Amino acid sequence: MYIDGVFSGGGIKGFALVGAYKAIENKGFRFKRMAGTSAGSIVAALIAAGYTSDEIFELVDELELEDLLDPRHAIAPFPVARWLFLYWRLGLYKGNKFEQWLESKLADKGVKTFADLEPQALRIIASDITNGRMIVIPDDLRLYGIDPRYFSVAKAIRMSCSLPYFFEPVKLKNGHFPSVVVDGGVLSNFPMWLFDKENVKKVRPVLGIKLSHHLNERPKKKVRNAIELFEALFVTMKEAHDSRYISRKHEKNIIFIPTDGILTTEFDLSDEKKEQLFQLGYNKANQFFSRWGY
Repeated sequence: MYIDGVFSGGGIKGFALVGAYKAIENKGFRFKRMAGTSAGSIVAALIAAGYTSDEIFELVDELELEDLLDPRHAIAPFPVARWLFLYWRLGLYKGNKFEQWLESKLADKGVKTFADLEPQALRIIASDITNGRMIVIPDDLRLYGIDPRYFSVAKAIRMSCSLPYFFEPVKLKNGHFPSVVVDGGVLSNFPMWLFDKENVKKVRPVLGIKLSHHLNERPKKKVRNAIELFEALFVTMKEAHDSRYISRKHEKNIIFIPTDGILTTEFDLSDEKKEQLFQLGYNKANQFFSRWGY
């Protein structure tokens, strides 16, 4: 049975998305259209390219995640250079290795640009902070004078995964002033609104996989200092738009996967934690399917 799917962001916690996909496969569901943000865009793109859940887990499991972190090298002492690069380059890591790895794995399945996928098969969310707008890729690339068909899928994913201050932003040329593009989660971490719209009849069931607690079970943020304030502000930015959209009508079509205790940027994740996240996603999805009526 064909369904449409939406995968939320969550950084390294995306291993849980792969576990959920395993349960989805086992139930005999296949995705016709998908959308994703950040980590969700990686999983969605690999599925769109034809990877199975086992293949995706093997890809990321065999990868040394820390190898994807490519800091710039400088003559100045590293602690000093680190903050200089953050100031001028807007990120601690370039993100080139990450993009190259994605490019290679997608090419193995014959996918380089969006022209290699079925129309509307994949949509990816990014944030244009120069113009203050959300970008749905490939649809909105025409706003930048870019032919969406020939835009790199790996580049689009990198844009969606450019966590502010962690990875350097991607710059899209748009006239004389390039647009600075960062993580899609800044504006929409869970773009279920792309497929599940009020007063619009769905073509097929829409299933969401969200790396968070159910809305009614979300733990309260404690804000006791400036660092906790920044964290709470960032999380609120990522979640508020999508939380307002998700009504009781939509909740019944979402697999909620709480991933407490794992940091978004925990790139030194142990094999044991990877397996635990995969199993968590798998178990939560199976619990969901025991009551899902489409």
